[in-house]
Amino acid sequence: MSDNFKRILVVRTDRIGDVVLSTPVLKALRENYPRSYIAIMVSPQARDLVEDNPYINEVIVYDKDIKDKGLIGFWKFVMRLKKKEFDLAIVLHTKNRTNLISFLADIPRRAGYYDKKFGFLLTDKIKDTRTLGLQHEVDYCLDVLRKLGLKVKDRNPALNVKSEQSRWAKAVLQEAGIAEGDKIAAIHPGASCVSKRWLKDRFVVLVNHLVEDYGMKVVLVAAGAEDVAVADEIAKNTRYPVINLAGKTALAQLAAVLKRCAIFISNDSGPVHIASAVGTPVISIFGRNQAGLSPVRWGPLGKQGRYLHKEVGCSVCGAHKCAIGFDCLKAVTVDDVLKAVDDTLRA
Repeated sequence: MSDNFKRILVVRTDRIGDVVLSTPVLKALRENYPRSYIAIMVSPQARDLVEDNPYINEVIVYDKDIKDKGLIGFWKFVMRLKKKEFDLAIVLHTKNRTNLISFLADIPRRAGYYDKKFGFLLTDKIKDTRTLGLQHEVDYCLDVLRKLGLKVKDRNPALNVKSEQSRWAKAVLQEAGIAEGDKIAAIHPGASCVSKRWLKDRFVVLVNHLVEDYGMKVVLVAAGAEDVAVADEIAKNTRYPVINLAGKTALAQLAAVLKRCAIFISNDSGPVHIASAVGTPVISIFGRNQAGLSPVRWGPLGKQGRYLHKEVGCSVCGAHKCAIGFDCLKAVTVDDVLKAVDDTLRA
């Protein structure tokens, strides 16, 4: 280790799944710098996920849409950050804004991926090949540490579930009629983009099979008005009652619920990585296979993580601009998912 950094800032201000996949960086930093002060800078929605991380000293929330909005808000945030006197920034979310913040906050060493987004402001640069999707996002994150000569022992994301959240999840599920010993399947039918959304009707059929063939209790989870509406529609059309928690959990509560589940089935989304990080077996349904967006980079990690994806002959994936109606998603059948459920439960 060439430098003994005393105050380290990790910058990850994008989506919740990205933040979860950055947790191995926090562990590796703590192992390399056991006495250093380590903070992570995240967006407001991700705060819940890292507040109780054992490897950090502080969570810094950057709220570009409200509190830190506009030029004045931006500058005030930079000044607050500057006063903290960090000597190393690990910029995992490469944007004009994040590179500029770490530079203006007078952080002398700034490591991250170099591209056109003010990448020249970084002092320790890695050529940005993430859009090629040659490896998992976790490994892209850890490569920034390797660039600095740090040792990395563990690449598995992990989230702490507090006892109060565990008690909350237990109480909510008991109130919904789930007893100790019941096998629970959680389903997340939402996603941030239409190119990630498996068909609603197939989720309905899947729920029916999980109840009939496996005797499972099914919990629906989702966030955001559009995804909650999808979950509500699925709940109304199944032959059996489900526990619909869509729109009713904070992220820490969601993690606690997922930890109690025997299996989690989801579109490609942030909750996939939350489930993996609390040790729940995951089946993730993928459609798009565009370089940088594929399961190679974003699939679930761990021995109990599986993904389903079908090649449909597209020479170049159009992702959300698909011109043929997302045949890749349609190609994944209910039977495919049930086969993955079989394989997972027997593992």
